[in-house]
Amino acid sequence: MTIQFNHTIVASNDNRETAEFWADILGLEVGAEWGPFIALPVHNGVTFDFAKSPPDIPGGIHPTHYAFLVSEDEFDSAYKKIQERGLTYWADPRMQAENEINHNDGGRGIYFTDPNGHYMELITVPYGGWPEK
Repeated sequence: MTIQFNHTIVASNDNRETAEFWADILGLEVGAEWGPFIALPVHNGVTFDFAKSPPDIPGGIHPTHYAFLVSEDEFDSAYKKIQERGLTYWADPRMQAENEINHNDGGRGIYFTDPNGHYMELITVPYGGWPEK
C-alpha cells in the first residue's frame, strides 16, 4: 500500500465554530460528528477532525500552520469571505505585508488566522511552481 495522509486533529476552543469557519472560508461541507470530533473532509479524502482542547492543557492551544492549494476560483471565493468578515490577512508568513496578496511562483497566496489562532495559508500555485509536463 502506498502511504497516504488520512487525517489530523485540530485543537479548538469550540470545535463546531471552528469547523464551520474553515468550511465557510474553504467552500466545503462540515462532515459528521463522531465522538468528540467534527470532521471536515477535503477533496483528496483527507479530513480535518476538530476537537475541543481540554481546558487543563498548559498554555492552551498551540497554533499550527495549515496550507491549502486552491484553484483561482476557490481563492477568489475565500478571499471575498475573508474581506467580508473583516479578517486581517498577510502576503507573508511573518505577517509583515498586511492586507496584501503575494504572487509567489506566478500564483496568489495569503495567510490569515482562524478563531483559535491557527495559521491558515491559501495558495494557487504550489511552492516551486507546477511541475514541467
